[in-house]
Amino acid sequence: MIYSLAIVFSIVFIIFIIALVRNNKLQENYSILWIIFSIGIVILSIFPNIINIVANALGVQYQPSILYLFTFFILAVYIIHLSIVLTKQNKMIVKLTQELGILKEKVDKNVKENKNEK
Repeated sequence: MIYSLAIVFSIVFIIFIIALVRNNKLQENYSILWIIFSIGIVILSIFPNIINIVANALGVQYQPSILYLFTFFILAVYIIHLSIVLTKQNKMIVKLTQELGILKEKVDKNVKENKNEK
């Protein structure tokens, strides 16, 4: 029952992500990770023995804890990625603000010169 629910949830989640992309609420490059994550949940729900095999290979006694470990790792990597994107955007904002200030100063200077010529 829980596996069926996970499959349904993952498919609904994929449809939700695609709808966000179609409505320009989410960029394609950010949606790819969520779609891959949902497909992974579908695969693990269809073949739950994968979790047991991986847990046994890594020597984990409580198999569901391996899901928490992988989820934590995936989210940590995603948070680092978002931090990098945010840093780049902040640098771009600072640069654009500086360029806008320079352009505004030039425009104001030209307006004053044109008023003085008249």
